[in-house]
Amino acid sequence: MATSDWGDWLPNAIESADPDGVAIWYLGCNGVVLKGSAGTTIYVDPYVGLGDPPRTVRMIPVPFDPADVGHADAVFATHEHTDHVHGPSQAPILAESNADLYAPDDSLAVAREEEAWTENWAVTDDQFVEVGEGDTLEIGEFTVYVESAHDPDATHPVSYVFEHDSATVFHGGDTKPTDEFERIGRTYDIDLGILAFGTVGNVPDKETGEPTRTRWYNDENQIVECASALQLEALVPSHWDMWRGLTSDPKVLHHHAKSFQYPERLELVEIGDRLDC
Repeated sequence: MATSDWGDWLPNAIESADPDGVAIWYLGCNGVVLKGSAGTTIYVDPYVGLGDPPRTVRMIPVPFDPADVGHADAVFATHEHTDHVHGPSQAPILAESNADLYAPDDSLAVAREEEAWTENWAVTDDQFVEVGEGDTLEIGEFTVYVESAHDPDATHPVSYVFEHDSATVFHGGDTKPTDEFERIGRTYDIDLGILAFGTVGNVPDKETGEPTRTRWYNDENQIVECASALQLEALVPSHWDMWRGLTSDPKVLHHHAKSFQYPERLELVEIGDRLDC
């Protein structure tokens, strides 16, 4: 765990913001914060760890210290991987704000058993809320729908649809294309979708350390396939900035998306950027 490169300005900016509709901050990796006009604040997959060098090497700043997050209504996790469920990144948010962690079973197993959040931080077991596909939750001014995801590297991934009076936001975690997205696209009128994007690169094998051809995220064609099936008005590529050997340039997506009806536009953000919808 590292000290924030940016001090506390980002959590302070989020807490003091007064959006007209829904404001979204990109935290780098796959993390975002959603804040509604009534002040409801939701963190999704926040991660400020450094990875596990030399296998996974963080390529972007650490934008905040989770202990500086004074207000959060909920933290959501999409699946059990370290950069999506991580005690040092998320438990202090729960401890400081008394927010709950909403996550599928295998993600909660990491928090409860592998990392023992309740023993190592001021977190109680009743702050863990298990969710599964088909669930509907009310978090302040947001209605949250738990949907399926397709991530072959995860044991139980989910995606989330965050519905607000002014906008509907989809977060897919590390999902790749799935037939379910056509149904999701028909069911919800999604204004903005966040999907993981990256290149295929050589990453040291966890056991041998040998460079191994690795695909963890959507390539250019896969991410547009997802966005098209979901009928996204706006596509926000995530995760492209994070790991050495798997970074990519999201500007290339203009070429891949231009002949498709969806997404209608690309929203290209860097760590710390804010979008309003």
